[in-house]
Amino acid sequence: MENALPLNQRNKSIILKAALFATGLSGIVAEYILSTLASYFLGDSILQWTLVLSFMLFSMGLGSRLSRFFRDNLLEKFIIIEFLLTILVAFSALVVYTAAAFTIYNGLIIYTLSIMIGLMIGLEIPLVTRLNEEYETLRVNIASVMENDYYGSLLGGLFFAFVGLPYLGLTYTPFMLGLVNFTVAMLLYIRLRNLVRPKMQIFINLFATLIVGLLISGFIFAQPIIFFGEQKRYKDQVIFEKQSKYQKIVITQWKDEYWLYLNGSQQFSTLDEAMYHEPLVHPVMSLHPHPQEVLVLGGGDGLAARDILQYKTVKKITLVDLDPAMTDLAKTHPVLLSANDSSFYNPKMKILNQDGYKFLDDSKQFFDVIIIDLPDPKTVELNRLYSKEFYLLCIKHLRPKGLVITQSASPYYTPKTFECINLTMQAAGFKTVQMHNQILTLGEWGWTVGAKDLSQKELLAGLRSLNFKNIETQWLNVEAMLMMTTFGKKDFFIDTRSDSVEINTIHNPVLYRYYLFRNQWDLY
Repeated sequence: MENALPLNQRNKSIILKAALFATGLSGIVAEYILSTLASYFLGDSILQWTLVLSFMLFSMGLGSRLSRFFRDNLLEKFIIIEFLLTILVAFSALVVYTAAAFTIYNGLIIYTLSIMIGLMIGLEIPLVTRLNEEYETLRVNIASVMENDYYGSLLGGLFFAFVGLPYLGLTYTPFMLGLVNFTVAMLLYIRLRNLVRPKMQIFINLFATLIVGLLISGFIFAQPIIFFGEQKRYKDQVIFEKQSKYQKIVITQWKDEYWLYLNGSQQFSTLDEAMYHEPLVHPVMSLHPHPQEVLVLGGGDGLAARDILQYKTVKKITLVDLDPAMTDLAKTHPVLLSANDSSFYNPKMKILNQDGYKFLDDSKQFFDVIIIDLPDPKTVELNRLYSKEFYLLCIKHLRPKGLVITQSASPYYTPKTFECINLTMQAAGFKTVQMHNQILTLGEWGWTVGAKDLSQKELLAGLRSLNFKNIETQWLNVEAMLMMTTFGKKDFFIDTRSDSVEINTIHNPVLYRYYLFRNQWDLY
């Protein structure tokens, strides 16, 4: 039989394939880590994941081509490559965060690391195949080598999705992977040491000792180094940072004021958050004649819920936010608890951690008001939550006289984005009115109000007549509503040509491209 090998040879073959299994596992997770970092630092997750993984696959092919020049002492070369891969994988996140503190060329560093890791993996696969050829026939050898590499990739993907990112984060996941690579390399070296030249044994022993020291030091100092890199990204003192399964959450402090950032984008500042949240909540809540059930999509910081709870007619608030780390933080961190007035502990609150689109698609509930407080549409994933299909779901779940409002980015800095959201809501059947306000820490910001039954004229007149006498506000009043619903000559901000802005749909996701390219009108 083809696989009837002596026990000693069979064990050697198993160890070789185990090494490749570990390489497949750690290599693919390293690329996932780099893709996540690229999305965090550079934005546009689809583009970054595509580029990083493409560079890796290309480099694997290049590494395979270069392996033909390795003619002898293949085991020694394989162990050295495995050691180098250990270092690259283990320190990938630290290198990126450290570099971010001193340079703006994060993308170049991330892509270079991706190429180097792919090159190492591409070198290893042919080397293992050639080492294993004396233990298995060609047909079995090729199949088993590739099989173990692919199985390792599958386990790596599952590990990253369900263990690495949510529990170990980008700080410690790379070190766990590096440790896997190093352990397998050492087992291979110990088991096949008789095939390694004496002088090379001395070198490998010294190299292994160095790697142990590096891994221990890196594990100990990883958190301070990453914190240093994070601090350099923000002008104020970072007092909290956490990488959740979905995003990087950072809180900074300046004097007695605090800022919340998600993936590097400011969500609010305690200095002026009322100038954002009051226009987001009070116009639609006050205009509705009797709001009882309210849906909040996003709003995981709890500040929108805080303002909604002022309305005594409200019986239930359903808040849907994808990230449990964000809603848990809003219930536990003293900065957020103070800012949101412990709103998530109110018995009227129901908090669900799931995708807002899926919630609306599956739900049979109906609401009087829907408040959409999501991050800017900078990715394809977020783009879906600003699409015509999404707004059709919103209008379906609104009761008669129902109202919806969404944050709409900036009419000044992202004018095409602002107008696209407005036209997309209209295409879904809403009558809309746009609003804007100058927020000290964010700049000129915008919202779009949609009505299910009112005409646009009635909606605008209703918004301008609100007086908020029975509601406690810090900034909002009648004059503010008049100012927010007035744009002067609107085309100063927004190109209003009929062919200038397309409707955003899931199958034609123009909005996130408008956002990323800002004012570059001629690109689309």
